[in-house]
Amino acid sequence: MKKLTIEDVAQKAGVSKSTVSQFLNKRFKYMSEATRQRIAEVIDELNYQPNGLARSLKQNRTHMVGIIVANIDYSLSIQCIRAIENELQRHGIQVIICNADENADKENTYVETLVARQVDGLIIFPTGDQAAPYIRLIEAEYPLVFMDRLVDGISTQSLLLDNEMAVKTAVKELTKHGHEAIAILSLPLGLNAITPRKERMSGYKKAMEEAGLPLQDAYMRSVPREEIAIALDELLRLPQPPTALIAANDLVLGEILKYANRNAIAIPGQLSVIGIDDAEFARIYNPDITTIRQPAYEMGMQAAKIMLSLINDADGSVPITYRFPPSLQQGQSVRPPVLKK
Repeated sequence: MKKLTIEDVAQKAGVSKSTVSQFLNKRFKYMSEATRQRIAEVIDELNYQPNGLARSLKQNRTHMVGIIVANIDYSLSIQCIRAIENELQRHGIQVIICNADENADKENTYVETLVARQVDGLIIFPTGDQAAPYIRLIEAEYPLVFMDRLVDGISTQSLLLDNEMAVKTAVKELTKHGHEAIAILSLPLGLNAITPRKERMSGYKKAMEEAGLPLQDAYMRSVPREEIAIALDELLRLPQPPTALIAANDLVLGEILKYANRNAIAIPGQLSVIGIDDAEFARIYNPDITTIRQPAYEMGMQAAKIMLSLINDADGSVPITYRFPPSLQQGQSVRPPVLKK
């Protein structure tokens, strides 16, 4: 049996080969609905299967996008990836997902590998603050989108939470319930601290000052995940221990809740807790935890739409940083502090 070609489809549909090509590549801007319907019917009638490899070589496109996530354990990462994949697949683009494990060298290797595979673009949750790996991508006008984090010296399409507002929302909720001794616990800041950690700690300081509350170094802790229990021991053994605690992300919140269970610390009886990032486990903990939600799925959808625009627009676009507003998700983990007699 003769292999069907795009020319066969064009002849039967009564249109040009270029029109069929535009249809196959979902470029409908200058095509009438009647023409789209006619081509679709002919393709269905002939059971025509486009040669994806040949089309990719001809167009210099692979219809694949790489997603390099800094840490796939974060609830944000999972929700964003789901949204990105769903939206891109609707447009005939597959995704390759790589987990960098917060390792800049591993991320760089993935960038090189995916570019060598000629993916049409990259969506990256950057692991650090080094501009060098991204400069050549920017210079080549390669479709590039940053998620959750910024990199100094790199100007590209970026999407992230309004992190300072997230912490300010948490502090406001705690002070509304009468708390003044409010601590914050974060993963390490370090020399190359990632954007959310820097901005959330900065937001804490500003919120405390705006509330007229003193800043205490002992109440601001940034430690590795495996040292969170030690940090909590130190916090709760202070002469004036905090009555409320902000978990700077979902991984920190998980460690706080495990610590509370092991040490029979009543939440919110002994310690009020608010988590930033709306982790699913916060809803099933008893009591359910008050959180500051970032719209992760919406962020992922927007990232996918921006990527599609970058792929289809050869002239590029002006780099924009999109900030998404946080929202308070009420739980039962906050109540007024118990006054000591």
